[in-house]
Amino acid sequence: MAEPHPAAPPAPRRRSGRLLPANAARWANWSVAGLLGVVTLVALLAPVLAPHDPLQPVGQPQLAPGQGGFLLGTDGIGRDVLSRVLYGLRASWFAALLVIAGGVIVGGIIGVVAGTFGGIVDNVLMRITDGFLALPAPVLAIAIVAALGPGFVHTLLAVSIVWWPFYARIVRGEVRALAARPHVEAARLAGAGTFRVALRHLAPGAVPATVVTASLDVGNLILTLAALSFLGLGQPAPTPELGADAARNLSYLLQQWWIPTMPGVAVLVLAMVGNLAGDAIRNLMEDR
Repeated sequence: MAEPHPAAPPAPRRRSGRLLPANAARWANWSVAGLLGVVTLVALLAPVLAPHDPLQPVGQPQLAPGQGGFLLGTDGIGRDVLSRVLYGLRASWFAALLVIAGGVIVGGIIGVVAGTFGGIVDNVLMRITDGFLALPAPVLAIAIVAALGPGFVHTLLAVSIVWWPFYARIVRGEVRALAARPHVEAARLAGAGTFRVALRHLAPGAVPATVVTASLDVGNLILTLAALSFLGLGQPAPTPELGADAARNLSYLLQQWWIPTMPGVAVLVLAMVGNLAGDAIRNLMEDR
């Protein structure tokens, strides 16, 4: 009689696809998302953290980083590069947050109205939205600034005008999906009016997707605003602004590399923080 085959060892349990345990991944995401708060705090405290007046010459021109007590050196006329980077970071960061806030408000309202009423209201609002989305956002922003005239306020207005359609589309899609849910139908059958249904049941459901999109947009907006400033469509000299400072000092790139490079590095850091924090917020929302 053949001997029975030995029992096969139990198959190893497959580990989760995460590189970290669930709790560790959650804490990592919270830590990365907290970078938004850190950068916001640095931007708020820029007048305190900046060692010198960013508009006034305070040392010998073109000092290398570390010389004369200047951590990032001085520019072509002796202004502290670190102070100008901190003030430029402040302007770029709050400009991006302001544009996102405006886009969420305007696009959110349009998306909720279109998704709630549907029909001809939805068609008209979405065709207008599609008209804005059909044009490249940077090109449209440049055209608007060219029509209004260079200036920081005009740049913010132009970017806000081209940015709201993205949020309108996202909110409208979320609202349309929620409109068919049983609890919304139950609210309508219970006698809730259109505006009550929109405010109590539809708009809150679009918040998670909007928050994720807004957090992911921070890095893109930083780069867009810096590009417009680089092209001379931002604040006029001598106001510190990252993109403008990089453009104005390009002639120093080969000899005094730190003068145009430090503002560019600050733009890169802000964009990376925005993108990483956006990914972390998206992961946190998906875990809920």
